[in-house]
Amino acid sequence: MPSPMKINGRAIANGLLPYMIAEISANHNGDINNAFRLIELAKQVGADAVKIQTYTADTMTIDANQAEFKIKGGLWDGYSLYELYQQAHTPWEWHQALFKKAREVGITLFSSPFDETAVDLLERLGAPAYKIASFEALDFPLIEYVAKTGKPMIISTGLADLDEITELHQFLTKMGHQDFCLLHCISGYPTPVAQSNVVTLTDLHHRFNCHSGLSDHSLSHSAAVAATALGAAVIEKHFTLKRSDGGPDAAFSLEPTELAELCQLIKEVHSATGTVNYERKPAELGNLPFRRSIYAVKDIKAGEVLTVDNIKRIRPGYGLAPKHYPEVLGLKAQVSLEKGQAISWDKITKSLSSR
Repeated sequence: MPSPMKINGRAIANGLLPYMIAEISANHNGDINNAFRLIELAKQVGADAVKIQTYTADTMTIDANQAEFKIKGGLWDGYSLYELYQQAHTPWEWHQALFKKAREVGITLFSSPFDETAVDLLERLGAPAYKIASFEALDFPLIEYVAKTGKPMIISTGLADLDEITELHQFLTKMGHQDFCLLHCISGYPTPVAQSNVVTLTDLHHRFNCHSGLSDHSLSHSAAVAATALGAAVIEKHFTLKRSDGGPDAAFSLEPTELAELCQLIKEVHSATGTVNYERKPAELGNLPFRRSIYAVKDIKAGEVLTVDNIKRIRPGYGLAPKHYPEVLGLKAQVSLEKGQAISWDKITKSLSSR
């Protein structure tokens, strides 16, 4: 399996505590102060990183009225692509201030670039990593441009089928780029939990010998918790101040108290999952004496035969283990035994010949 990749010194790999990304996306609603507050809150609730998106309407699409440029159904029904991206983009003139804010509060900030000019901007700002959005997972020229930065890449696979993901992996391998993580992702907004199929991330991990995780667009914690138990390297969730504020991504974004709860759950589930370990744990040691063992349940004289009437398998566990019960029956006591006395080998004959 690949060595852990690192973002600002934080090791990221399957089986480690998941790298928790709070995705702001369009949830600033056009107000930089909202973006600042989301960065602060992401740090407070325990996220490892905040992610933004770097595009303009003109780098995403063109201002066109043809039917294929119109969105039909879903959260953004009736918008043209150009209108949606005009409303949802994070202004490029904010980026320097957002990176500065993240450094001030002590949280990593990086972005999803949607064209080469966005990568150039992010490189000037010292972005430590890049996210490739699911809709761009097959934009190999963009991915190659990002790979040339030498920075880690986190790539969502939503909308890509297995053949396309295989092609993506082959492309990354051909470039020799090893610091990447594939995120299982359902590009439904929001995603019904029943369609999450989170176990796919383990197949990505083993099939492609790479780091894998989950980009989750459901409002439930269930998929992210399940992904953590399965060893996800990365968990990504959209994050907003209040869903009632509205905005393009609000309906599938967590509020601060919800994200705080999820961050805590992820830590607890990762801790509970642990590693394969059959040793007795410290929490168990105090109860070890209360397993069953063999005891005299009546007074037994020296030389008397041990029977089902005078010895039993009971708690506590200071006598012989219950597995020896068939061996002990029919043997004789070497010394007198009182009711409630533990049976041990030194108190009884050790062979059937002594019966």
